[in-house]
Order: sequence, then structure tokens, then C-alpha cells
Amino acid sequence: MTDTAPSRSDLWTVTTADVTSPEAEALLREYYYDVANRYYRLHLGREGTPEQLEAGFADSPSDDLTAPTGLFLLGRYHGAAQSCAGLRRHDATTVELTRVFVRPGLRGTGGGARLLAAVDEAARAMGAERIVLDTRLDLVEARALYLRNGYREIPAYGETGPYSEIWYGKELTAASR
Repeated sequence: MTDTAPSRSDLWTVTTADVTSPEAEALLREYYYDVANRYYRLHLGREGTPEQLEAGFADSPSDDLTAPTGLFLLGRYHGAAQSCAGLRRHDATTVELTRVFVRPGLRGTGGGARLLAAVDEAARAMGAERIVLDTRLDLVEARALYLRNGYREIPAYGETGPYSEIWYGKELTAASR
């Protein structure tokens, strides 16, 4: 007899979503709090205050993650919103990946890979030939996810600063389609 139970990664689905929906806002807030608190702990030895976190979240709008400038993806595990990613047009053939987040308790279940596969598909549908992103060096889980899914380190683009320390890109060639 064989085990026909689905793998944990089979329990993930990813669809486009309205970035202004309550589910999207909740995930984006959790994403922001996660990366901001990691920054605060690393550089200041403490977590951000609720006021600092809310002010930072308010100063990081995601309203450009809608057509025609971008899109927003929502990942569901067992039907519940548990991950997200955004794409924004960078130029005629390039999109920028942003706001990639999988809730910490579900990391390692295949949700990140499912999310990035959907990102590739969505980027192609937008006419992109390349995906780029920037991240911080301390976000090691995200960096490992990108490398496992075909991203390679690239030269810096756009603004640099404390939140942009390393850049990745992925060519959407015929071989990767």
C-alpha cells in the first residue's frame, strides 16, 4: 500500500489578490514588523516600539502593486492566507520583486518555492524577461530561497542604503519557462 497523503507543499495555492484587502494588509503588516524587528534587534539590540513599527509601515505603501504598475500575490496554506509577494514594473522588460513573506511557522513547507513559481508566471504575463530584487544580508532565509529558485547576485540598481545590501536577478529565458 502506498501513502497518498499530499505533501506539505501541495497544500499551498497562490493567486493574485487585491493589495488593499484585509488579508493582504494583515500579511504586509506582519512582513514589515518581521523585517523591521530583525533590523532593530541586529542594529539596536531591541525590538521596535509599536509606534515605530506602525509609523514605518505607514511610510512603506504598497499601492503600486496593482495594475498597470504591478501586482500582488497571496499564498494560501490549507486555504488561509499565509504568504505574499509583490511585483512592480521596473522598466519595459524588468519587474522588481518585493514584499516576499512566508509566515515564520510555515517556512520550510514549500510555500516560498510555490510563491516564487507563481511570481515567475505572473512576471511573464506582465511581459517581463527579467526579475530583480534587493534585500538585506541578515535575511538569510530569503537569500537562500532566492538562490534555490534560480536567482543570482547582480550589481546594485536603484537606491542603496541600510535596507538594500545585496541584489539578485533572474532571467526568464525560454529554458526557465
